[in-house]
Amino acid sequence: MSDGVETFTIRVIDLKQYVYCPRILYYQVVLPAVRPLTYKMEAGITAHQVEEGREKRRSLRSYGLADGECTFNVPLFSAALGLSGILDMVIETETELIPVDYKQSRKIGKHVKLQLMAYGRLLELAHPTGKPVQRGFLYLIPERKATAVPFTPSLRRQLNQAITGLQQIIWQQQMPAPAKQPAQCVDCEFRRFCNDVVT
Repeated sequence: MSDGVETFTIRVIDLKQYVYCPRILYYQVVLPAVRPLTYKMEAGITAHQVEEGREKRRSLRSYGLADGECTFNVPLFSAALGLSGILDMVIETETELIPVDYKQSRKIGKHVKLQLMAYGRLLELAHPTGKPVQRGFLYLIPERKATAVPFTPSLRRQLNQAITGLQQIIWQQQMPAPAKQPAQCVDCEFRRFCNDVVT
């Protein structure tokens, strides 16, 4: 095992992509220079920047909160988990810390819930004796709507399983099986590398 693999840090966004298709991380680790910046990625970056500006001007009513202090673009890291990421926003109230992740989407899938849970876990580790992190919010930018996601024991187990799966891909450097739904492959920027996928 090379030093590069041993010190590799999983990004929270990698968890989301792992649930969508485990091969994405494989390509990023084994072929790290091949990923292009797609139109969807650029549009997502722009939408996040615009939404952050709006968020700074509005109240917390979208989250069902009367008050709280917001911090934006919060860097998080855990050496124990080998996990890092930059969280869009943290709401701190008198009783809890709440991670908020902006999404340029109209739907909430399992992969984005897992990503939010990862941010929640990183917040817990960053504040081990502080306020609890029991839920988070996914803010759907097109809908201008915040949806609460409780951090259930089941979701926490799914996070642990996903981290283990990602670590195995990194250490073993073996190509995993393709996405379960072939329709997902149509717009994938890595499609040309998957010779066993026919769409």
